[in-house]
Amino acid sequence: MSTPKIFESEYRFCLILWEHEPIRSTELAKLCKEKLDWSKTTTYTVIKRLSERGVLKNENTIVSSLISKDEAQQSELNELVEKKFEGSLPAFIAAFARRQELSDDEVAEIRRIIER
Repeated sequence: MSTPKIFESEYRFCLILWEHEPIRSTELAKLCKEKLDWSKTTTYTVIKRLSERGVLKNENTIVSSLISKDEAQQSELNELVEKKFEGSLPAFIAAFARRQELSDDEVAEIRRIIER
């Protein structure tokens, strides 16, 4: 099963959800007002939309995710590599490394990840 697409504003919403879940929808709406300046209606619309797409569930006003942050990030990264780098992870890493000034610690961490 593929991970449903989560758009940018939805992702910011999911960051709040992942930090506080499970959470009552009313409390989530308050947090979204505070952190995203969303109205209650906007929050409930996003909850409904993401529920329909299988990203979260809303049972008895308790909202919890069905997709983890890690799964969402992996899916987004896979899509980026596929679209912009023709599916080539080495091309993506080369472009990233040329653009970023990597510290010795970051290079060592990347090597450890690759060796696994």
